[in-house]
Amino acid sequence: MAATAQPTAIPLAVKEEPVPVRRVIAFFAMVFGMFMSILDIQIVSASLAEIQAGLSASNDEIAWVQTSYLIAEVIMIPLSGTLARILSTRVLFAVSAAGFTAASALAATATNIDQMIIYRAIQGFIGGGMIPSVFAAAFTVFPPSKRPVVSPIIGLVATLAPTIGPTVGGYISHAMSWHWLFLINVPAGILVAITTWSLIDFDKPEMSLMKKFDWIGLAALAVFLGSLEYVLEEGNAKGWLDDGHIALGTVATLLGGLIFFHRAFTIPFPIVDLRAFANRNFAFGSMFSFVMGIGIYGLTYIYPLYLGRIRGFDSLMIGETMFVSGLTMFLMAPVAGIMSRKLDPRVMMMIGFAGFSLGTWTMSKMTAEWGFDELIIPQILRGASMMIAMVPINNVALGTLPLDRIRSASGLYNLTRNLGGAVGLALINTVLTRQTHVHYAQLAEHVHPGNPEATEMIANLTAKYNASGFDGAAIAIKKIYGMAQQQAYMLSFIDVFVLLTGLFASLVLLTLLLTKPKPATPAMDSH
Repeated sequence: MAATAQPTAIPLAVKEEPVPVRRVIAFFAMVFGMFMSILDIQIVSASLAEIQAGLSASNDEIAWVQTSYLIAEVIMIPLSGTLARILSTRVLFAVSAAGFTAASALAATATNIDQMIIYRAIQGFIGGGMIPSVFAAAFTVFPPSKRPVVSPIIGLVATLAPTIGPTVGGYISHAMSWHWLFLINVPAGILVAITTWSLIDFDKPEMSLMKKFDWIGLAALAVFLGSLEYVLEEGNAKGWLDDGHIALGTVATLLGGLIFFHRAFTIPFPIVDLRAFANRNFAFGSMFSFVMGIGIYGLTYIYPLYLGRIRGFDSLMIGETMFVSGLTMFLMAPVAGIMSRKLDPRVMMMIGFAGFSLGTWTMSKMTAEWGFDELIIPQILRGASMMIAMVPINNVALGTLPLDRIRSASGLYNLTRNLGGAVGLALINTVLTRQTHVHYAQLAEHVHPGNPEATEMIANLTAKYNASGFDGAAIAIKKIYGMAQQQAYMLSFIDVFVLLTGLFASLVLLTLLLTKPKPATPAMDSH
């Protein structure tokens, strides 16, 4: 037995070693393109006020600068696997990079909000084609022995880019103008497009599949995901089903979903191949990715919201505070790579989920005075835990799939993270709105003449403003209720962090249901 085992070990080792330099360069160019695409989701978040002023947009209109990007991107991400098979990774990625660059330049020239929304939708749709291609390339181009190096890189980009988006955007808009949020993509995008067009040779186009392309499935997918993203993004602000547009969007989501899933399971060449979910590890990995999306996008949203509304920080101060998480992720990437060589991926995930829970639990003790210093430890826990968890999640979800299924599966996997972010934001906003009302009602009950503390505070404030020649009684009541409103808002933030703590703590237990991943077939076998 030993004699027969020896010859098979030697060729495998030889097959795993050579990765052409051009492919390594092409891969890193793809990684940078993915970084730009993901960064642009959040890069405008800290600078919406400047864009709003520059385009004379209303509060409702300016929100669509982000929403249009997200809706368009979430449609393209699952579609990219099919397009990569038909066109090849080279054509899809290079054209996506060039189109993303052109749309970025157009966004910088926008003179009104309608133009900006259209350009951002184009930017998001075309940019969405770059993201899954990088994950697929990481697991098809590089052999398993290289994944402890490659996985932390794509994990870092997927988590770091949205986290530092507000920081980068805050610095750029303060140092120059909001136009440079988009112009900064142009030189880098041109370089990425040229490099990937010249060097990618991972696969060949299968143009014959174009005859089987499911146009009805594409339309159903667009309606399903586009309507779902719209409902989740706008539902809380519009009162959910009380609003006619949200109700219509919900109906469109259900109808689009029914048609899409029916065709996905009944036609020979569906627009999205859902068979990857039959793989237990991929299904669990996608679920973990969904929850990580809640954590990544949810906390990137709620931290600036707290710092802006409770502490009164401007976009630059928010960016400087949020930088801690990004720096921690960057420093933890090589550490996560080393850990992935030595630890069972399930153990790594448990450490990451537990650390994330500890960070959000720490935030549940927050007060209205917390600032940069108090947020350092929670942000370090957040950044380190994301990196420790994301690397094994990527490996568990994609690392054991057959090579011919990775391209389409990569789109589904990345979609779960974005949908998790959308669901997370909807959940967070709903909890904040409802719990603020609940806490305010509870606090207001104590502001009455029978409460000695409230009576004393009102009397002191009344005397203070009367002495300055104002209507002290009216101002005192207004101040008291303003304080109650802020405290209610503060308590609703704490409720969100408690919910997130419970969510990530539950993942520690769910990790036990995973089977230990087996090594995938060496990638070089496919070439």
